[in-house]
Amino acid sequence: MTAFIQIATQSFRALAWAVCLALPPASLPGQTIPHPGAVRLALQNADARAPRPKSVIELQGLRASQSALSRDGTRLTLTSLNPHANGWFLLEIEHPGRQPETYHLENPAPLTRDVSLSDDPAPAILLTEGQAQIKCRPWAVATPELSDARASGLPFAPLCDGRLYLRNPISGARTNLERTAEFLRDNLWFGESLVGLVKDTLYKDRYLASGQVLAGADPGAVDRLMGRAALRDFPVMYTTMTFDLVGATPKRMEMGAWYAIGGAPGIYASALQPRMIAPEILRRRGEANGLDGIEGRADVYLVAFDMTHFDIGYETGTEHPRLDWSSRPSGPGRNWSLPGPDGFDTARPLATVGMINPEEARRVAATFTGGFKRDHGAFRFGPMARFNNGHHYGFVVHGTVLSSLQPDLSTLYVLDDGTIGMKTWTEADNALLPQIRFARQNGVPIIERDTATGRGVVGPLVRQWGAGNWSGSANADLRTLRAGACMKTAAGRTFLIYGWFSTATPSAMARTFQAYGCDYAMLLDMNALEHTYMALYTPGKAGGLDTSHLVAGMSRIDEKSRDGRPIPRFIGFPDNRDFFYLMRKEPPR
Repeated sequence: MTAFIQIATQSFRALAWAVCLALPPASLPGQTIPHPGAVRLALQNADARAPRPKSVIELQGLRASQSALSRDGTRLTLTSLNPHANGWFLLEIEHPGRQPETYHLENPAPLTRDVSLSDDPAPAILLTEGQAQIKCRPWAVATPELSDARASGLPFAPLCDGRLYLRNPISGARTNLERTAEFLRDNLWFGESLVGLVKDTLYKDRYLASGQVLAGADPGAVDRLMGRAALRDFPVMYTTMTFDLVGATPKRMEMGAWYAIGGAPGIYASALQPRMIAPEILRRRGEANGLDGIEGRADVYLVAFDMTHFDIGYETGTEHPRLDWSSRPSGPGRNWSLPGPDGFDTARPLATVGMINPEEARRVAATFTGGFKRDHGAFRFGPMARFNNGHHYGFVVHGTVLSSLQPDLSTLYVLDDGTIGMKTWTEADNALLPQIRFARQNGVPIIERDTATGRGVVGPLVRQWGAGNWSGSANADLRTLRAGACMKTAAGRTFLIYGWFSTATPSAMARTFQAYGCDYAMLLDMNALEHTYMALYTPGKAGGLDTSHLVAGMSRIDEKSRDGRPIPRFIGFPDNRDFFYLMRKEPPR
């Protein structure tokens, strides 16, 4: 196997040289040989894709490094993990006669602030914003800012007057349910089956909500921008949302209608029970399974974001998703010579902190949990389990690939110009990687675009539990709490919609997203409130943030300060789970 890896690596390198040497002269005016930078990038990309043990840094085919030597013999190396994203950097310090030190830095202003090493006799970090330049030497003995930041233990420790942050490794919060499940999985050989038994029995339909239908009730002020869902009727229903609706109340919402949320411009809420979906959608044959009586009357809550007003980011948790192997692939679906599907099983020397940095927290508008843990984020059954290492779900943070994006998987991504998209990834889409700022994959599509009509149609694997890796029973009849996301265009605007399904199968999710006119939809996470958490944030009257949860019970997941005030998850303390966050756009300076 080692010989095979060496041969494969040599082949990748040979291909990289061939690609570089084949560049047409027009691409490099006045040159007949490849540009050194092009050669370096091609070799890095070839090594990143080679099936061999490597570090997470070696996976970054776009990385660029600068080195400098100070008068005392200290060598400094600053690596931008993705110069296009301009977000994450690795600073390595080699003092004579001492062990090298490595620091993970984050640039909180990647669109306006450049980070580099100066070429002075006394090297410094050079921060450039427009015409202004600031030099910073946080490693200097006289002002040991870097060592103090490491010793602070803060998830984000400010450096250079707050213009950079040191990301420190830290433990994230987790609930008792998560602790118990992880203990069983990690310490008992039959732990996974025991956790499955608990989900199939004690937790089945645990979060089922079926709001009362209120005959003749006043639905309040329905917002007209996004229209109504395609339902057979529009009764008024009782919900347990905690949002402050404009001209209405969560206790009286018209099914399928959208309501503006008070204090949160550009954010809208809706609710329905799938049994009210229009018959012409529910009765389409050969697409999805029919809905049973329980999921038909189960409450579904949705929140829509007009992306004209928001930026979106993604952050991994302190623990999840991990980077080692899922236990699901086996046989030809797993390369046993590697510690993980990308050649490593840890993010070190990078720090995963499970919260957003203080600069982004200043304008945060909403958060919601991400996708499956690593152990569930690969295929056990079906064609995709038998090749490509079982198709482990990929994710990218600040342009840094922590897990490679895999073809045929649903992908929510953000480009460096702020464009948000959702699609089934292809090999050709890897050309987008230089522009990818954030991305998260989670299974196969619930809804995908019909190329002929542009309409959203049910994904081909929605009815196939094993091949679709939906999690649940092999009988395809297990309902559970689920969350998903979809994209929709209305009134010429792009909307991201988060959906919370109190108990549902993928078929119920598909029919709901179709009724709301989504053109692409994907699964996020499932089974517990902490895995389907969603919260909105508005400015508090006494300063700080006021938090509103999609479901009242989610407030118990937030921590409390000593005086009893809530501390919002993902913002006020690190969490072990990954999450998306939306921030209000700021006017150009």
